[in-house]
Amino acid sequence: MSASNASLVLVPTPIGNLDDITLRAQKVLTDVDAVIAEDTRVSGRLLQHLGIARPLIGFHAHNEHRMVEQLVRRMADGERFALVSDAGTPAISDPGFLLVRAALAAGVTVECLPGPTAFVPALVNSGLPCDRFTFEGFLPVKKGRRTRLEELRHEARTMVLYESPHRVLRTLQDLEEVFGGERKASVSRELSKLYEETLRGTLAELASHFAAKEPRGEFVIVVAGAPE
Repeated sequence: MSASNASLVLVPTPIGNLDDITLRAQKVLTDVDAVIAEDTRVSGRLLQHLGIARPLIGFHAHNEHRMVEQLVRRMADGERFALVSDAGTPAISDPGFLLVRAALAAGVTVECLPGPTAFVPALVNSGLPCDRFTFEGFLPVKKGRRTRLEELRHEARTMVLYESPHRVLRTLQDLEEVFGGERKASVSRELSKLYEETLRGTLAELASHFAAKEPRGEFVIVVAGAPE
């Protein structure tokens, strides 16, 4: 089915370099009744850059449960929406999943366009096996964090995690403690942006690097699976 016939279209947006927007994504954003955005300020700047004028509807962690029913009802009544996140593919580590699930349960047609996502270039560029991998998103900040790490200790597949700059050092140190300092890993930051960087080494080496140098940017951590 073409995206023009779907009531809800998930539109990936650039993770940094605005040239990564696709022609198809621009067409969908132009044609829909409104754009559902994680942060209307961020998405508003993107639409302005593209020369697209569409109403924006905020949909984020603080209002997602309240908004889902209303948005699905509007789609069932014939309105068409594009769903975007601040960067990358909607519903990956953001509230979009709840809306997609509710729309499908209500019989609303949903489509997702192909496009940018941070974990794929980080994984491929890591130098670690990427034929089999597991995407873990963000680790729990407090409750359940240690349990999750212990569950992953013996995971044989390459593991991919997202992390914010103010927690990346702690996460590398926690991974080193649970997995062992000699486990191979890579850390990518600012993907597709001017200061894009990928560092490769052991968990101990990477933790040491960021202990000495303040982390900046958004991070993707890729960790080798447990040796057989």
